[in-house]
Amino acid sequence: MMTVYQFRTSTYARNIYMYGTNRLTERDGFVGVQADYYVPVEQFAAVNYALADINNALDKGWINQQEYDETMGYVPVV
Repeated sequence: MMTVYQFRTSTYARNIYMYGTNRLTERDGFVGVQADYYVPVEQFAAVNYALADINNALDKGWINQQEYDETMGYVPVV
């Protein structure tokens, strides 16, 4: 297991959920994130991004339904 760096986690999340310039997994011509970052990126997005941003990422195809469901599982209950 490698070290997971917060700055990479937040950058991956931004590029996937906000800009659509990467994907969580390899698809659509993107390399995806390293395996150790998959869950931390979903967790970061769930805690730091608005529901509208996560929904937008799904609507635009930047994340798929499974990734959306996983991300929503990390959204804190208020």
